Amino acid sequence: MIKGGEPGPAVLLRSDMDALLVEEKAELTFASTNGAMHACGHDLHMAALVGAVRLLCNRSADVSGTVVAVFQPGEEGYGGAKAMIAEGALDLAGDKPVASYGLHVFSFLPSGEFACRPGVVMAATINFDLELLGTGGHAARPYAAHNPIITGTLIVQAIQSYVSQKTKPNDPIVATVGAFVGGTAANVIPDRAILRISLRALTADRVMRVYTELAALAEAIAEAYGLGTVVEAGPLMTPTVSTAQDSDLVRDVVVSSFGADRYRELVLPEMIAEDFSQFLEVTGGAFVFLGAAVRGTDVGDLAPNHSPMARFDDGILYDAAQFLAELVCRRLRFESDSRDLTSASVN
Repeated sequence: MIKGGEPGPAVLLRSDMDALLVEEKAELTFASTNGAMHACGHDLHMAALVGAVRLLCNRSADVSGTVVAVFQPGEEGYGGAKAMIAEGALDLAGDKPVASYGLHVFSFLPSGEFACRPGVVMAATINFDLELLGTGGHAARPYAAHNPIITGTLIVQAIQSYVSQKTKPNDPIVATVGAFVGGTAANVIPDRAILRISLRALTADRVMRVYTELAALAEAIAEAYGLGTVVEAGPLMTPTVSTAQDSDLVRDVVVSSFGADRYRELVLPEMIAEDFSQFLEVTGGAFVFLGAAVRGTDVGDLAPNHSPMARFDDGILYDAAQFLAELVCRRLRFESDSRDLTSASVN
């Protein structure tokens, strides 16, 4: 917590900290060697927030209230935001923050370009595991077994057919089978296999409806081939929604700090998702994209976030820290000025 030189409300800044279980293949001197990597740039998020904290401490006289800096684990399907809120992250300053802000780097945006929009910025999502329970046997006698791999491939195709038929231009669905685990040898039919599936849509209701229908579709296909199923869903992550007031403030801070050419208004939401949405549901605020494409490289040639070849331009860190610090100072100043005006009108 950074206590300002003047009394006032609280604003929350949040950074996510998780790496991913991805083996890093980029030829970098600092590349990870332990089977996990910051393939989504969360190490830059942490560094940017640490930088913002340092800047805010150096200019605490400009802070009209309190800034709460939150470093959150478990943002991508592991309930980290819910746990931190339950532990009192929103109560640390005494009063609930008047706004929360988060920032995410992406390799699909030019380095140093900020982007935001009012309303839905990122989608709702749910991940689920579909376990197929078959009957193992010899590869030479498939008729004497119930092969979960064969049935699993049919389910994968059915999921993609469902999406192609159910997606509307203004109401997209994304369904990705990110893992298909089963079998140990070419000549052995396994008795079980697991599909790990990610679903995304623009509303929580839409995601849950798609989940229910796809689970039923998978169970029907499995039953037709003599297999059982076990479906286990992870937590639902609601859409990430920026308020109009705060997205306008983001634009104004970027333009005044770095120039109009450094800001882009997002036309459509991204189908990415994470649980910072839960902070925004309580406090309002905004979620901001920051381009971190490696300079001198065409954006279309860069590996995307989550790729083992993902690379980011860490030269954007100072601007990221400066932006976050200026954003909260202006938000607190606005809140304090509004309270002063209200107080004056009452008197």
